[in-house]
Parts: sequence; C-alpha cells; structure tokens
Amino acid sequence: MKNQNQHFGAPKSENFYAVGLNYIKADAETRGHFSLSETAQDNLLRDAKTKGYSALCVISTCNRTELYGFAESPEEIIDLLCAHTIGTAEEFLQVGYTYENQEAISHLFDVGTGLDSQILGDFEIISQLRNSFRASKHMGLLDAFMERLINAVIQASKRIKNETEISSGATSVSFAAVQYIMARVPYVSEKNILLFGIGKIGRNTCENLIKHTRNKHITLINRTKIKAEEIAGKFSLLVKDYVDIQSEISRTDVLIVATGAQQPTICKELLFLKRPLLILDLSIPKNVKTDVVENPLVTLVHLDELSQITNQTLHKRREQLPKARRIISEVKDEFNVWTYQRQFAPTINALKHKLITFKDGEIDFQKKKLQGFNEQQAELIANRLIQKITTQVANHLKNANGTTQQSIELLKQVFELENNKE
Repeated sequence: MKNQNQHFGAPKSENFYAVGLNYIKADAETRGHFSLSETAQDNLLRDAKTKGYSALCVISTCNRTELYGFAESPEEIIDLLCAHTIGTAEEFLQVGYTYENQEAISHLFDVGTGLDSQILGDFEIISQLRNSFRASKHMGLLDAFMERLINAVIQASKRIKNETEISSGATSVSFAAVQYIMARVPYVSEKNILLFGIGKIGRNTCENLIKHTRNKHITLINRTKIKAEEIAGKFSLLVKDYVDIQSEISRTDVLIVATGAQQPTICKELLFLKRPLLILDLSIPKNVKTDVVENPLVTLVHLDELSQITNQTLHKRREQLPKARRIISEVKDEFNVWTYQRQFAPTINALKHKLITFKDGEIDFQKKKLQGFNEQQAELIANRLIQKITTQVANHLKNANGTTQQSIELLKQVFELENNKE
C-alpha cells in the first residue's frame, strides 16, 4: 500500500499491523501457548516501550491473542509475543496471521464489532478491547491514530448493537454453555451445579445460569474465596473452600470450570463419582485434563465445541451481517478520511501560524504609521481572511488526487514552513 504509513502519521519505515491467532485455526492448546495473563500483558507493554515502539496494544482472551501496533515488520511483533509466552515463532507461523495497514484496520473493526467472534454477535470483546487500549494509553503506547481508531471501532460496535439484531438473544460463550446444559441435562433446575472460577466468563456464566435455569443449587469455588463470596452474596449462592473441591465434585451433576490457571486444575484423580458428571471447560489454556474421560461417568465439553452449536438464533444473526457490514463501512470511511487529512494537517497549521505572523507584523506596522488606526477591525478582517485562505488550501489538498504531497512541498517552499506537529 503505497505511502500508507505516511498516511497514518507513522515513521516512513513503519506500517500498522494486526498480528495474532484465534479459534479458527488454532486449537485451545495452541492458543494456550500464546495466552497472556494481565501481568504478562503489562510486561509485554513495558518491554515494547523499552524497545521504542510508538504505539502497541495487546488483547488476550479465551478465543484469541492479538497485538496491534506500528513496526518495521510483523516479525518484530511476533518475536515480542513469543518472548512473553511459551509459544514459538515456528508454531505461530503454522496458525497465526498478520494484517497490514487497511487490512489490519478492517480486521480490528471485525473483532471489535463481534463479527469475528467464535459466537457471532458476541459483544463482550469490545469492553476487552477498550481495557486493552486504556492499558496502552497508561503506558504511553497509544498515539493519536490508534486512539481515534479504537473510538471508531467502539462507535461501530454501538451502532451495530442498536441498529441491527445481530446481538438478539444470547451473545456470549457463557450463554452458549448454559444453552448446552439446558439442552442436555433433564430437570436442570433440580441439579447440583458447581462453578469453579469466577473471572469474567465465570461471573457471566453464573448470571446466565440463574437467569435461564432458575436453579437454586449452585455452588461457587474460587482460589480467592472473598471474590466468590462477593458474587454469592449478590445471588444468595453457596460458597465452598478450594480444599473442598474434591468432595463438592462428588455430589455435583454439572461442573463448570472457568479458572485463569495456566495449568490444568481438574484431573481424573479428583473424581470419585457415583453419578454422571457433565464437565464444561471454559478456560484457555484448558484447565481440565482429558484423562477425566477415562471415568465412564464423565462427559467433557470444551468451549471450542460450544461454538459448533447452530440454532435459529445464530441463523437470524447471520441475516443481519449485510446491515452490520454497511455500518462498519460508513464508520471506517469516516476514519479513513481523518487519517488521510492528518498528512496535511501539520502543513495547514504551519501555514496558519505563518499568516498570523504576517498579520501581527503588518497590524503593528500600520498601528504606528496611521493615526486613528482601528486595530480591532483590522484584526477581525485579517483573521477572517486567514481562515478563508487556509480553508481554500485545505480543500485543494483534500482533492489533490495523488498530488497532495507535491502541493505540500510547494507550500513549504513558498511560505518557508517548518514541519510543525499537529
């Protein structure tokens, strides 16, 4: 894409990239290799700051890990990711992807509006993106381009949510889990359900369980008990200590695992069962060892399998895709106009400052030369002329049709303009 990096306001040798992997090509185990905890994300951003990155953001969820930012090559960003995970560059090349400039922008719009989610219309991702960009801004890794970009993505997400039915019904992995349970567990409201882990997915699953199953037999276990007690108090649920997990599993019918552990927390040695047990592992990396299925009473389902559920709701959402695409196109076009105009904004500002300098000098000269000189009126007329001149020049640059850079260079020469920043 010729001169696109200049268009974005990046150094000439850099381009804007989206680098990552997701559920489409990378299985849960592989995604786990590139998963980044909050601490790891902070460390990665600090490392990027030290290495001189001008702008970089990172998002890591159960379905994807992606980095967005400016670099001389995508390999730089891939190496940065691998340095802070257990994944390797060779492994990334097998399942990962890189997008550059306009393709990277389009990809981010798809991600942020739920069109690239494992369950179409999942809008949980936009809050995760917002948090990611906030963390980068705090670290000094969010420039004007990326701040404007995420605001445009947020705007598109809101419009799609409000103007289409792509989010009708349930939109999240947590609901898909509850939907799966309701479809396969008879008399679900009477069953014992154990929820292990109350991170974001765990909390959402808990709320969906209460809302849709009307189950009064839900028990929470979390390594940090006080967090579980906060959720339990809201819904009048039972909380047990982590040390009780083995005995609690033995009397449950459905076990939902949504922990953030980097190693499996549930294995066959924990299972002493007298009744069938359905286990749903909603964690990335996987937190349930596959050896649990050696117990004939166990049915194990991972969140990847939940995405295979096809129903009328998903069909209706797909029908809304053309409308969602039109909204994205409108918002993206506005963003692209802004990025295009950014390349000549410093020149317009420099021209305006130069004309103001001319004006101030001339008014000062006339004030000393002419008796009764009306400085206020002269100031008003001169400012209006400056505004008209700069507007005329800006309109010319907008419609220069490929000769914008030549016109900018000519203006710099004629008016001896400095390369002022915006």
